Amino acid sequence: MKILFPETHHNGFHTAVTTPIINKTIMKKVLLIMSLIVSGSTVHAQQTMSPELLWKVERISVKGLDKEGSNILIEVKTPNIEENNFDSKFYKLPVNGGDLIAISKDELNAKDKNVSPDGNYTLFHDEVAIENIKGSDVYKNLDKSEAYIFSDLDIRHWDTWQDGKYNHVFYKKVGTENTDGTDLMPNEPHHTPQRPFGGDEDYIWSPDGKDIYYVSKKLKGKAYATSTNTDIYKYNLASKTTTNITEDNKGYDTHPALSSQGALAWLQMKTDGYEADKNDIVVLNNGVKQNLTDRWDGTVNSFLWSNDGNDIYFTAPIDGTVQIFKVNYPDKKRIAPVVEQLSEGQFDITSIIVQKDHTLLVTRTDMNHAAEIFSFNLKDNSFKALTNINQKLYDSIELPKVEKRYVTTTDGKQMLVWVILPPNFDASKKYPTLLYAQGGPQSALSQFYSYRWNFQLMASHGYIVVAPNRRGMPGHGVEWNEAISKDWGGQVMDDYLSAIDAIAKEPYVDNDRLGAVGASYGGYSVFYLAGIHNKRFKTFISHDGVFDTRTMYGTTEELFFVNHDFGAPYWDKNNKAAQKVYNEFNPITKVSAWDTPILIIQGGKDYRVPIEQGLSAYQAAQLLGIKSKLLYFPEENHWVLKPQNALVWQNEFFKWLKETL
Repeated sequence: MKILFPETHHNGFHTAVTTPIINKTIMKKVLLIMSLIVSGSTVHAQQTMSPELLWKVERISVKGLDKEGSNILIEVKTPNIEENNFDSKFYKLPVNGGDLIAISKDELNAKDKNVSPDGNYTLFHDEVAIENIKGSDVYKNLDKSEAYIFSDLDIRHWDTWQDGKYNHVFYKKVGTENTDGTDLMPNEPHHTPQRPFGGDEDYIWSPDGKDIYYVSKKLKGKAYATSTNTDIYKYNLASKTTTNITEDNKGYDTHPALSSQGALAWLQMKTDGYEADKNDIVVLNNGVKQNLTDRWDGTVNSFLWSNDGNDIYFTAPIDGTVQIFKVNYPDKKRIAPVVEQLSEGQFDITSIIVQKDHTLLVTRTDMNHAAEIFSFNLKDNSFKALTNINQKLYDSIELPKVEKRYVTTTDGKQMLVWVILPPNFDASKKYPTLLYAQGGPQSALSQFYSYRWNFQLMASHGYIVVAPNRRGMPGHGVEWNEAISKDWGGQVMDDYLSAIDAIAKEPYVDNDRLGAVGASYGGYSVFYLAGIHNKRFKTFISHDGVFDTRTMYGTTEELFFVNHDFGAPYWDKNNKAAQKVYNEFNPITKVSAWDTPILIIQGGKDYRVPIEQGLSAYQAAQLLGIKSKLLYFPEENHWVLKPQNALVWQNEFFKWLKETL
């Protein structure tokens, strides 16, 4: 990514030294700047990360390999604040390393996985109108009606309402001018790709081009809303028949991929309704299914077949990071698969792009650096950076220090805690400190690089950040990951307090200036801690947090999630675990104890944690007379994606901390 950073110091300096200087004030400024250079302390070296700099970081996206397989094709996106969108540039990078070569969008001659192996057909997906849900569809003479008419569930998802249209996969002859093709699921009210985040990874060709494999959740209404049972289907072109490959599994089946030898692998979760279940790699070959990772105490993020089809490389969270692993595929040999961790370090492997000879091409981040492309040598397990698009930016700023600590929990476990220290940290000083509560709730708190919850930015504003890998996070074994379900306000809250209490013992932590911040489940955590923190914290920030578990159950679009994590509907009085979630573990029941300033942030199109959660919390804080502020984004969903909104978010975040901490 190319870095854009303020040039004012460069321009002023060069103008001053290359033109005749008469004014004594200007001369003094020049001498001062030169003295700084001589002392080795340049103006740029004094910078720290700011919201404006963060939103100049360029973002790398791999589009695939070119048709010859010799270059990685890359899109680089740069936030355009003025236009409130992103500008794109395109490059190719030799797979063996070298310089980035700028190309036009038309030169993105990527190998097209959607073209059949024989080159005769191409796959694509498009929306198909199947059901009449909108008033204008039901009443043709009322074409300006904005009504929606529902008689079952699955009425909205993520940030859109169900409008009767579904994603379907088609195939057609290569070279056909129009978009018409053969629909693999004619008249079916089911989605492929899956909404809201699915893409063309949800459908692939068989190696002989005779079959198409695709992912779909072929359920309807309440069954769709309460289940995670996606399956992998095989569609035969000759017979136009469809076979359910994973009918025996009732949880998620996703990401089908075929080896060079024709074996089909996919990711599988076993438990229906449990979106954070252990994710395994399953292989089907000649009618024989084999789970390669079921005996391994971890969960898979993504995978890639080796070129020879004998191994699978995959990424998985481990001990607060995301690393590269390998598992062998024994096929019919009577040997058990063996999982081996290949990489190790304080970083996240965010994707495995391709294998090239004895190297893997991957993307990698850490808390101080956005994604770049690296090669990973499979012979000696070493990395080599292939891109450094934002290097100029990082060279111009002082970086925080990221430390890995372990804290003993109230039940005697060792919990990993990331501690991020401000740039130019001085242990003789005292610093305000933030407890960061991760969302999910079962998502890894690893070496990710966020453009909103950016630890580098928080630390650069002078705050120590304490980020515990509390109960419910993958990367510490399946039992640790599962421990949070139905126990949202239990051991995990003790984990949070154990982390902040342990780090607060350090002499450089200002115990009179502690805050807690988080989003989603992290926002729930903030609301809950606000009622039980016993005056530990001086301020809170909650973004799209669950405030009332009862209304959360009644309005969230991801019903299967609350069914699993809460245990049952709120009206099921016989389910003791669920009743504990709706009563004892419900933040709204502890509002009378709130006594601390709180900033509440809410997205208007967040249907996962809908708007009444944030509005109810804000109204309660206002009526209690607590210093509080509402930051509302009408057009944002569970995230904040528009550049100008993101800058407002960052500026209000730090303005609030300055006022209250």
